[in-house]
Amino acid sequence: MATKLDKPIKRELDIEGITYTVTISPDGVQVVQKGKRKGLSVSWTSFVNGDAALAAELRASLEALPQR
Repeated sequence: MATKLDKPIKRELDIEGITYTVTISPDGVQVVQKGKRKGLSVSWTSFVNGDAALAAELRASLEALPQR
């Protein structure tokens, strides 16, 4: 049986030598570089509906466009 997520859980994650804090809460997931205030947040609704994946694909396609 799974445990209900009723309060935030924080964990540290090291990616390529940079430390991030990952917070999993009833509202969603937030990833912030350690020592910073702003980061990336995704609500569970966006995650489940696929909006987060759509936004990531749109961002990647815009970055692939030639610069003018």
